[in-house]
Amino acid sequence: MVNESARMPVEDRLGQYIKQTEQAINGRKEHAMRALDLTVPQYAALLTLSGTEGMSGAKLARRCMVTPQTMTTILSNLSAKGLVSRTESPDHTRVLITRLTPAGKRKLKQADAKAVAIERFLAEEFTPDEAEELRSLLTRASNRLAQFRQPEKKG
Repeated sequence: MVNESARMPVEDRLGQYIKQTEQAINGRKEHAMRALDLTVPQYAALLTLSGTEGMSGAKLARRCMVTPQTMTTILSNLSAKGLVSRTESPDHTRVLITRLTPAGKRKLKQADAKAVAIERFLAEEFTPDEAEELRSLLTRASNRLAQFRQPEKKG
């Protein structure tokens, strides 16, 4: 039986609105990336790698907010397409360092143009002050959720 004091109307649940927006933006990006034979997670990995001289799969997984197992699959697919190279780390022989290849840099440039167009389209809905407020509110929401601890069950 559901505790009545724990009930909350669906329309009051902020997570519903956040998820709806996330699905909408990811749907648009998935469609855009499909034309380039990429997925959104593959694009995210390429984008993250573009700002580095290379990184381990584990670090890349953390930055892209996916599991290490998922990142292994992403990197395997990107490697098969010739978009990334993976070489043994000079510090740890069991760690592979991933870098963008020249083809990966070209593909990222195409993909990022499509992603930026979607981001700009979304941003046009808001004034600069509203966009800044939205970023601030979402950051606050994320920080607040990081503090949540499930109450201990009694009995």
